[in-house]
Amino acid sequence: MTEPTSTNYPNVAQSFGITGIVILGVLLFSPLYLMLGKLIGNDASMLIYYLLAIGIPFWIVYSIRKRKTNNPSFNFTIENKRIVLWLIIGSIVLLLGVISPIGNLIPMPENIKKAFMDFGSQTGFFAFLLVVIAAPILEELIFRGIILDGLLKKYSPIKSILISSLLFGLVHLNPWQFITGLIIGVFSGWVYYRTRSLSFSIIIHATANLSGFLTRFIIDTDSSIGNLVPDSVLSNLFLVIVSSILVAVCIYFLRKEFERVKDKNGSTQHT
Repeated sequence: MTEPTSTNYPNVAQSFGITGIVILGVLLFSPLYLMLGKLIGNDASMLIYYLLAIGIPFWIVYSIRKRKTNNPSFNFTIENKRIVLWLIIGSIVLLLGVISPIGNLIPMPENIKKAFMDFGSQTGFFAFLLVVIAAPILEELIFRGIILDGLLKKYSPIKSILISSLLFGLVHLNPWQFITGLIIGVFSGWVYYRTRSLSFSIIIHATANLSGFLTRFIIDTDSSIGNLVPDSVLSNLFLVIVSSILVAVCIYFLRKEFERVKDKNGSTQHT
């Protein structure tokens, strides 16, 4: 009896299909959040809603990937723990010093602003589980572990990273989080390309989300949706420039750590 032939999955079209499945889950389960909110509170209902809305699409896509590729596993290996420090620093600076000022340039309607304020007011344990643990794990499994991993087997690294990042931004269904998803996605995608470890991508995502979550305790959600940057265009520009330099420094040291791992693995293979 012959083994089933494995194929690469997904291609570009299939990646858009995966994103469509995720968006469909988000939309189909949205009434559940509204119903549960009246019974168990917004924090707990949001967590349950998210686990179903993203968890079920992940299970569907993972099953397809397993059947097509005969690969049921993901790589979570951390070969160099020094990488983690630079990932954390880079993620925080990227979110607060680059993404936030850029996002603030996009006007926000009052109804959208109210929705962000309502979500930003959730600071309990269930909100923490959702933002810092569930979202980074599930979303990185889908967009880096399945989509990007498959694209890298078919296309160039630049094309693969940009497509997966674009889809990661689109799945958030609004331009403000699109910016965050796109930029964080590029950073996370580059790190995944260099390491093939989902643990690093999850750390980047969790760090960015934790940074945003902690700001809920130090800002006034009634008067701000989370702006931690000055209103002045020049001040924003200065912040972006300085932060971009700091991110570049982090990338420089990350490249050095990646090379150390590569050299170590190379020397190990020759002994």
